Amino acid sequence: MKSAIVAFAVMKAFKSLQIQTQPMKYWAKIEVTLKQGHSDPEGEAAGRLLGELGYRVDKVNVGKLYRVVLEAESPQAAQTAAESMCKRLLANPTKDNYAVVIEETE
Repeated sequence: MKSAIVAFAVMKAFKSLQIQTQPMKYWAKIEVTLKQGHSDPEGEAAGRLLGELGYRVDKVNVGKLYRVVLEAESPQAAQTAAESMCKRLLANPTKDNYAVVIEETE
């Protein structure tokens, strides 16, 4: 009986020492760009106008940059969540490429 009480006390002490994993906040920087071969009228117009302003520009590509603060258990979990956001909403897989960079917030 005494050993059961000691074992219970040890288990209780061990549980109080266990580290609780708290989600951390991460920046997900998501860049969405057009795939090769898709027309980019906005980029073409910007390139033409920059040329008219006297800049020597060969090509301009227009994309989108999303900066998302998200909570995740680890950088890998944040990467997975951000890629899921791209596949489900932020990027059209038919015409868009995307790149994700994860950074811890301060």
